[in-house]
Amino acid sequence: MHEQLKAALSICKNLQRNGYEAHVINPPLQDSLLSQMAKPAVDIACEPGVERLSKLYPHLSKAQESDPFFAYLEENDTTFRFYGLEMSEASQPEISILRITPTIVSAMNERDRKNLAIGSFCDPASQKDAYAGFDLKAHKPSEAPIRLVGIPDETLRHNYLLAVRALRFAANYDTEIEPNTWLAIIRSSGRVLDYVPARDIMEEWRKVAAESMHRFVRLMYDAHILQGLIPEVAALSSIPQQNYGDEGDSTVNVFEHTLECMRFYTEEEFHYDWLGTMAMLFHDVGKLFTCEYFDEGYTFFQHHRVGAKVTRKILQRLHFDYEDIDLICHLVANHMRFHFMLTDRGIRRFKSLDEYPRLIAMAKADLKSREDKFTSFNHNMKYLARAETPEQMLEPLLNGNEIMKEINLAPGPLVGSIRDALLKAQIAGEVSDHDSAIAFVKRYADSLNS
Repeated sequence: MHEQLKAALSICKNLQRNGYEAHVINPPLQDSLLSQMAKPAVDIACEPGVERLSKLYPHLSKAQESDPFFAYLEENDTTFRFYGLEMSEASQPEISILRITPTIVSAMNERDRKNLAIGSFCDPASQKDAYAGFDLKAHKPSEAPIRLVGIPDETLRHNYLLAVRALRFAANYDTEIEPNTWLAIIRSSGRVLDYVPARDIMEEWRKVAAESMHRFVRLMYDAHILQGLIPEVAALSSIPQQNYGDEGDSTVNVFEHTLECMRFYTEEEFHYDWLGTMAMLFHDVGKLFTCEYFDEGYTFFQHHRVGAKVTRKILQRLHFDYEDIDLICHLVANHMRFHFMLTDRGIRRFKSLDEYPRLIAMAKADLKSREDKFTSFNHNMKYLARAETPEQMLEPLLNGNEIMKEINLAPGPLVGSIRDALLKAQIAGEVSDHDSAIAFVKRYADSLNS
């Protein structure tokens, strides 16, 4: 911080000690401008007028009528310019704290003035550049925090979509957002939702890589934009659930669990799958509507079916294509099927579903996020390989009870031998239906007795 800025802060503290409101106008910007000035000058906003200021600073001079400030003070080769502070109760909140003055604007070079969004920033030609409005003079987006040019609040006022774009850059480049830019985004979150069409927000969202989606959703939530855009998902942060991991039970909120699922989903073969990752975002949205507390635990019965219906409503509201809506809702509705230990018939029914590889990846991500056991998952993966084998080659047409009934046989090892022989005959094509199976069993039993 320059010494001149420290001196200005001292003046403000002196005014505050005397019962007046005062602040240095936009300290970060003025600090950067001081090194460019031939004669240092700092702008201050304060409550008292010339008469009261003169009692505290006898060397104060009244400004000319053409000057935008009302008084100035020359001390230690530095000019301190005083602007009036808005004190009306009915004023717009942002006006109560000055962020830019005509003298600050005149101190900036031509390039900075354009970037300040004072007029030329709204040039339609500049809007074709995805990086318009961002400070890229000294760095690439991946090498430093994401920063809006000039005064972030003023820049956002000319294009609130830049708030969402800044979050996209931060997520894709896995970098931070400069603090003042971040504060401006939070302050503007309500206006982003008021003035930016949902289509435009989703157009920015589609440019987020699937691998970066969990970071983007986190930033949208922290910036209080997600709460207005998709309140059903944001509300999951208030819904608890138990995780049953190897290291013991724990309670987390469903929103944090969802972000973890999105991260794990893109770790392997589906790292490019934007729609699948979006389905992962909505896979537990039904828990908001099905959550019940019973017997010292939370239940979410049929949350996948309810979630699919809720997801359809949300995606229509966000103007998704109907093909994408059908796909995402299909994944949400069926994401629980691979969690249960399936039989041969069950695994065949599962494999007949559209997009079943995505459903497997969703189940795996869900288990990883909860640090749960993979017993059922591994069982189903083994049975998935068996699904390539025709069903008649896996189970005999007659079970043990039916074999004992047909040949009046008592329970024992012989029943298993006959069952194995029947299965081999099916594989060889010697037996093809129930009647031929009965005939084979009787012939085989007779051969054993002869």
